Amino acid sequence: MNGSEARRNGSGRTRVRLWRWRSNPLRRRDDVVEAWIVLVMWLVVVVGGALVGLVTSHAADEMFARRRAERHPVRAVLVTDAPYDGTARGGTSVRTLTAVRWTADDGTARTGRTLVDSGLLAGSRVTVWLDRHGALTTEPTPVGVATAESALFGGAAALALSGAALATASLARRHLDRRRLAQWGKEWEAIGPRWDQKTG
Repeated sequence: MNGSEARRNGSGRTRVRLWRWRSNPLRRRDDVVEAWIVLVMWLVVVVGGALVGLVTSHAADEMFARRRAERHPVRAVLVTDAPYDGTARGGTSVRTLTAVRWTADDGTARTGRTLVDSGLLAGSRVTVWLDRHGALTTEPTPVGVATAESALFGGAAALALSGAALATASLARRHLDRRRLAQWGKEWEAIGPRWDQKTG
């Protein structure tokens, strides 16, 4: 099988790779523009997607790390019972907003409301989380979960940029196709009558 046969697809047409970049009498200005659109699109998808994904993942990692550094656990005591919630399924722990009391760094007693496991009685000891200002907050995301979520955020950002690039390129190419069809129509209006005269 020679080179020309190897380039033929199932429909019998010959594919010429990178034809828009090659100088030939059939190539139009719109074909060159389309070639640049496709090139820029793939650069944005491959290079831009990778950069955006890495930057987003790194930013998310830093956010999770900052939260872990700013929050610390303390022991607290339930001031009231945590009502039991019977909606738990499959051993899942249901948490309810309950009043707790703890001792601040300056030795003063503080009270507040935070989420604890339901079903606990007043006087039970629990672990609560405080922010850098000493206010009750939620537990920071564990390292393993934070790493996975950062990767997901990065992947989502890369996919979003790639999708936007593909959509923009598709719209631009559709616009070029409409222009080419319009040009072909005008050329046929000019050439068609002469063609009919020759064949007649």
